[in-house]
Amino acid sequence: MNDRITSADRADTEDGPAEVPALDLVLYPHRSLSPSGFLIVMGAVAGLSFAIGLIVFLAGAWPVVGFLGLDVALIYFAFRLNYRAARAHETIRVAAGEVEVVKIDSTGRRRRHVLPSAWLTVTLDERPRGGTRLILRSRGKGLEVGAFLGDDEKCSLADALRDGLRRATLPPHLYVSNSN
Repeated sequence: MNDRITSADRADTEDGPAEVPALDLVLYPHRSLSPSGFLIVMGAVAGLSFAIGLIVFLAGAWPVVGFLGLDVALIYFAFRLNYRAARAHETIRVAAGEVEVVKIDSTGRRRRHVLPSAWLTVTLDERPRGGTRLILRSRGKGLEVGAFLGDDEKCSLADALRDGLRRATLPPHLYVSNSN
């Protein structure tokens, strides 16, 4: 799919090898600015603010320099908050009897949801103001997954989940992949 949706590694248990799931994914929110890009952007903002501050200081408007420094600090803290939010991610594991979704927020708090795979449907719901929601529905319960993904990525994820559900419910000798 892309670098925001990757396969997770499963460790073996004490009882032997772990059950091999039909699908095992980790979803990460997209962050287009790398750490080195962040340094470049902050250097450019600080340099531009310094140059403007020097000009207005020499022109006699010295109080403006403090506000320019405040702008640089606010931009820095906004980026840091954005990077902290990027720690949030979701894991989705499709096995023979269940689908496990673990949502981990930016503070590390985990919420685990387990849905029976026999009754699970994967739907893409259109939002009134545009965009889609990827919902896993089972026995009257709905769970949104991949809310931070783009619409194309949600469609790819929905296809992967449907394929994983087929693999989880069919015996291996009856499964035929749709990818050919």
